[in-house]
Amino acid sequence: MKPNLEHINKAFESKARLGIMSILMVNDSVDFTTIKNLLDLTDGNLASHSRNLEELGYIKSNKQFIGRKPNTRFSITAEGREAFISHIRALEDFLKSQNL
Repeated sequence: MKPNLEHINKAFESKARLGIMSILMVNDSVDFTTIKNLLDLTDGNLASHSRNLEELGYIKSNKQFIGRKPNTRFSITAEGREAFISHIRALEDFLKSQNL
């Protein structure tokens, strides 16, 4: 029997996107610098991956200024939470099916 990978979400195949989503699943919102430091990403790398997740509707960003410094905070959307939970369940099901 071949394992069913139908519910594996390609949006989360990247280690960076998986990390971003994991961080946002357990926090109400997290700023750009914190995510960048936690995942050891460059500014450009985080900007690219977060933009992709935002375009998919999985996360949203809130840009503001604190004093004179720009601050971007990210949070997960209801759609993003549902998609990520579905992805994790699909991974768990796949791993369970590998019991030989």
